[in-house]
Amino acid sequence: MIDKLYDLKKNQTDQKLMQKALIESKIEQIDVEIVFTKNKIDTSTVEKFGAISDFMILTIHKNTMKAHIEKLKKEKEVLINSLNNLINEIVELQKESEQFKYILEEERKENLRKILLAEEEASNEYVQSKYIKKIG
Repeated sequence: MIDKLYDLKKNQTDQKLMQKALIESKIEQIDVEIVFTKNKIDTSTVEKFGAISDFMILTIHKNTMKAHIEKLKKEKEVLINSLNNLINEIVELQKESEQFKYILEEERKENLRKILLAEEEASNEYVQSKYIKKIG
C-alpha cells in the first residue's frame, strides 16, 4: 500500500514539474513579446509619404502597443503567482514522497531483520539438533 502511495506522490510531483516547465515557458514567451513590442514602440516613426503619415495615428499606435505591454505584464503576473503556488505544491508533494520513501525503507529493513532472525533461529535449531544427536 505504501508503495502505491509513494508511486502516486512521485507521479503527481512529476506532473507538477511538467506544469511548472510549461508555465515558465509561457512566462519566457511573454518576456520575449514584451521586448519585441517595446522595440516596435521605440522604432515606430512617421514617414513622409508612408502608411503612418499622421502623428496622431502614430500616437494611437504607440498607445495601443503600450496597452498591449500592460496586458502582457498582467498575464505574466498571474502566471508568476500560479508558478509560485505550483512550486509550493511541488515542495509539499516531495515532502510527502520522502516520508513514504522513509516508511518503505524502514519496512524493508524490518523485513530484512525478520528474515535474518528466522535464519538465525533455524541455524540455532540445526546446531542444537546436531548436538543432541551427538550426545544421544
